[in-house]
This record gives sequence, C-alpha cells and structure tokens, in this order.
Amino acid sequence: MTAPSDNQISELLRAWSDGDQAALEQLTPIVYAELHRLAKHYLGREGGRQSIQATELVNEAYLRLVDCKDVHWQNRAHFFALSARMMRRILVDFARTRGRAKRGGEFERVSLDQAAGLTLEPQADLVALDEALDSLAALDPRKAQVVELRFFGGLTVDETAEALKVSPETVMREWSLARAWLLRAMSLDQDSAP
Repeated sequence: MTAPSDNQISELLRAWSDGDQAALEQLTPIVYAELHRLAKHYLGREGGRQSIQATELVNEAYLRLVDCKDVHWQNRAHFFALSARMMRRILVDFARTRGRAKRGGEFERVSLDQAAGLTLEPQADLVALDEALDSLAALDPRKAQVVELRFFGGLTVDETAEALKVSPETVMREWSLARAWLLRAMSLDQDSAP
C-alpha cells in the first residue's frame, strides 16, 4: 500500500472535522505513525536523557488531538503544527511535574557510590526553554512558531514554511534569529539564577 499524499491527508482531516468517523479511522494509523516519527525525532535529540518514552508522548498527544472538537483542520501542516504545540505542552508539563516530585516526598535512597554515577536530567532546561519561548512569542509570535514547529514538532524547513504560509528562506532566517535570541535569553536566566 502506498503512503497517502499530503492532499489526501488534508482531505481526510477536513472530512474528520466535518464529523466523518470513517475518515478518522483511515487517518489513525497514518497520523499515529507520523506523530511517533516526530516524537522519536525530538526525544532522540535529548540523547536518552528524557524520562518519557516516544510511545507515551505519542499516546498522550494523540488522545488530546482526537479530543479536539472545535478545530476545523485546514490541512496536514495545520494538524502537525497543532501536534507540535501539544507535544511541547506535554513535555513541559512532564518536566514541571518531575521537578516538583524531585523537590517533594518522592525521594529514593541511594548510596554515595550509586549517586556518583547519576546524571541530572535536563528537565529544568526544557522548562527554561518553554519560558524563554513564551517571552519570544510576546515579542515575535512567528519566530516562536518556527521554533515550536522545528524543535518540538520536528518539521522540516519546507513543512514549517507550508504550515506558516511563508517561504523556506523566511523560515531559515526566523529559525536562525530565534535560536540566537533563545540562547541569549536562557544564558541570561542562568547567569541571574542564585
């Protein structure tokens, strides 16, 4: 069986928005596979430092997406743009929850020898990125969207350009400027931390 084209996926998404349950049944394996690819792409960048598994992230994102009742899907790019935003929310919520648990009552006793081999997970980095991204969105929403789609959604430059209805050159320029801004903002936050 050949993979459906972007136009076929867009048509199925629109049909699903209009209440066609058969379209959802056709979409499910396609969308699930694509979400899994995006999740593995993002989590792969973390080098195994994330505590959440790709399947867990995909399942949660998929459940939230299927639950979206008031969304009229425009096309494949729109769907995956919203998917990237949901994955970002899930990952940040997960990082914040883990951070609270580490400061609270879920302590695990380990010996000094065991502790020497432990590495700290970069959950705080994800929260800091989320906060910096929110600050960037207040200044320049499109740059924040580019980061969200590329970093959290794993979209290519061309897919991001399609989702935002801009040229690939614009995406590359926005991506470069946004990354520099975020790195600076996050390093300033680290410098001012106690």
